[in-house]
Amino acid sequence: MGPSCTRYRRAVHDAGAQTQTRPTPPPAATKQRDPWFDNAKMLLVVLVVVGHAWTLLPLFDGDAGSDTARFYDGWVYHFLYAWHIPAFVVVTGYLSRSFTWTRARIWSLVTTVAVPYVIFEGLLVWFRHEFGGVEFERIWANPHWPMWYLSALFFWRLSVPLFQRLPAKVVVATAISLAAGLFATDVLDNARILGLLPFFVLGLKMHEGHWNLLRTRRARWYGVAVLLLMAVAARWAGGLLETEWFYYRTRYDALDPDNVRALVIRMSMLLSGLVGAFAFFAVVPRTRTWFSALGGATLVVYLYHGFVVLGAEFLGYKGWAADHWPLSLLLTTVVAVGLAVLLAWRPVSSRLNVLVDPVGSWQRARRRRRDRDPSSV
Repeated sequence: MGPSCTRYRRAVHDAGAQTQTRPTPPPAATKQRDPWFDNAKMLLVVLVVVGHAWTLLPLFDGDAGSDTARFYDGWVYHFLYAWHIPAFVVVTGYLSRSFTWTRARIWSLVTTVAVPYVIFEGLLVWFRHEFGGVEFERIWANPHWPMWYLSALFFWRLSVPLFQRLPAKVVVATAISLAAGLFATDVLDNARILGLLPFFVLGLKMHEGHWNLLRTRRARWYGVAVLLLMAVAARWAGGLLETEWFYYRTRYDALDPDNVRALVIRMSMLLSGLVGAFAFFAVVPRTRTWFSALGGATLVVYLYHGFVVLGAEFLGYKGWAADHWPLSLLLTTVVAVGLAVLLAWRPVSSRLNVLVDPVGSWQRARRRRRDRDPSSV
């Protein structure tokens, strides 16, 4: 029994020594944000702010500004709107690929999309009524101005599991988009939800290999060339198409009495949006810069910038812009870019995020209080 006991003690001692000397495994590496996506998201939301700010220019005021001002403002506006919203929606689709009909995901969709929609739709209507004297009906049923995106995002994400099961999902989405112009209404902006659906579904199909094809030097040069050609085409086609075509929100019969011709125009809009979106993706910088850090606050920029643009309109900026063209085009663009950067700047966006994600902000604040003083929770 003595030798057995000795061997047992030695085995226990050796096991303990191994346990003490075994190195602690390193913590799992946190997933790094892709700077390319952050750059793309931030550039796209900057273009959204610029596009909305351009509505203050003479293009949208038939009684103000010269014909030359309206022509050039319309040219750059149509060029931008031909592809930047489609690109925005493609990225939205790509980032929504993992959505499933689980309780946790649906609750997250409600708290991060539906709740901000209710808050900001109400605030926007109040702001326009209080400071602009604008009367509204059907609040929340008919999204006002930029609120269409949250309405669309809610229903697009709910549709993800369904489209992920379809073998020809992009074809189906395109058919829905073409048909939507015949019957869609403005309730929850369903005309735009269905009209832009092909870009969202295309984003669902994208994977890393597709994006890598757009990150080559050759693709970048092709992207620059395509965007330049689209700029030239926008100058030529500016007088042929009404601006409403670029919004995907109006029925065909309100834009063109010939439904066949309207279908052809909608199809051409989808194709030009697709080509322009991928040309833009090809020219997005791939490296991490100070600009990349702003890409995490795009929803803050999107939801707050409208109040500044509307405030400028209520203060009479449109009249000044009409009398000071082309300076107004340059100034409006520069200020819009600066506004987007300011809203995305972390000291600002972290405070404004309280209304953008009220439930998440409350939960994070509660965790911080618990960490500081466990007895307080």
